Amino acid sequence: MPYSISYHFSQHFCVPARRAYKWCTNYDPQDLALMHEKGERAILRVSEDTIILTDTYCKENRSISKQKLVQLYPNRLSWISTHLTGPNKYSQFIYELTPEGNSMSRLDFTGLQIEYSEEETFNNERIELLARKLRKEDSAAWKLLAKEMEKELKKDLKKQQ
Repeated sequence: MPYSISYHFSQHFCVPARRAYKWCTNYDPQDLALMHEKGERAILRVSEDTIILTDTYCKENRSISKQKLVQLYPNRLSWISTHLTGPNKYSQFIYELTPEGNSMSRLDFTGLQIEYSEEETFNNERIELLARKLRKEDSAAWKLLAKEMEKELKKDLKKQQ
């Protein structure tokens, strides 16, 4: 029986919101490595604002593949990623960037992960424990991405000067 696990966190960037949005939504085969993940990413641009990502990971001597539909909303500085296949099929993640002054921004992340379990009871305590675990893992990945983004954009600014 599937269970929904909701969680949220925010990540600050020392980068203006529009630049952060452009960096975050400029998908690249090397993205997984930026998050210290081992795997491969294939990118299919369906249209200007729709992308399909296929991520394949090696975990515990087995291959896991996830296909995600990413819908971009550049005017709102947001995007939504929906898992089409994989162990958490139909999970959905919302990313919203907010400017904080001229040179900073904040990412608000909302996750709805679908967990499939053979167990009859997936009690509230277990759901909250999983929500904390997912929040910790995903926020750690975004801390790594924030550092990389800030490093890359500083390098770009130096080149322009």
